Amino acid sequence: MREISKIKNMDVEWDYGNERGPDKWHTLCDWFASGAKYPYQSPIQLSKKLVDRKTVDHKITFNYKKEEFTEKEFKNTFHFIPPNTESYVLFENERYYLTDIHFHTPSEHVLEGEQLPLEFHLVHMNNSGENLVVGCLFTITTEENKFSQGREVFEWKLYSHKQSFNPTIFLPDQRTHFHYLGSLTTPPTKGPVHWFVFDTVQKMDQEFIDLIKEGMLPFNNRPIQPLNNRKIYFSD
Repeated sequence: MREISKIKNMDVEWDYGNERGPDKWHTLCDWFASGAKYPYQSPIQLSKKLVDRKTVDHKITFNYKKEEFTEKEFKNTFHFIPPNTESYVLFENERYYLTDIHFHTPSEHVLEGEQLPLEFHLVHMNNSGENLVVGCLFTITTEENKFSQGREVFEWKLYSHKQSFNPTIFLPDQRTHFHYLGSLTTPPTKGPVHWFVFDTVQKMDQEFIDLIKEGMLPFNNRPIQPLNNRKIYFSD
């Protein structure tokens, strides 16, 4: 194991193949190994059959606004990074600021036994450095949808690597969701992370995906992780 203190995951090569893929992440450095020790790893199977029926208020409030995002390609996928982190969600009276939007193909979470073609993650962080991630599941279509004409929706500025949009566009109109404690799905896979995954499957425009997926890996999803007796909640 490579011993490096305070190492960042960008300093160690990892991917989704056989040599440096998900089964080997924990062997690549001590920081990755430490993150893998957290018992509630993500992603997981999501099903209403697994939901804990105890009444718990897991309300999440979105306070998103139109802001500028910088395009970046790292961690084996395409990211929208907001330099000013103006958008945030409110959970348990705590603000978690939107720090990153990226996608996985196919989906990482499996919904009612079905793996979807696409999953977007909206990653947030509070002032204490704790993460909260919102997962949005999609099918990919050539039919008319809210992501059609992607360049117009995002006011796409070719070759500028800067886009302005309201991240609300990724959220479904119906906000019913699963909530559970998990981890990051990329190294160092640390936890705990509050996960909120919508059960509404939306439509994503094929042309838009082709635009942002150019040059990316054909797949970048971490396999399903054991539930380990954790509780899954569902909020409507």
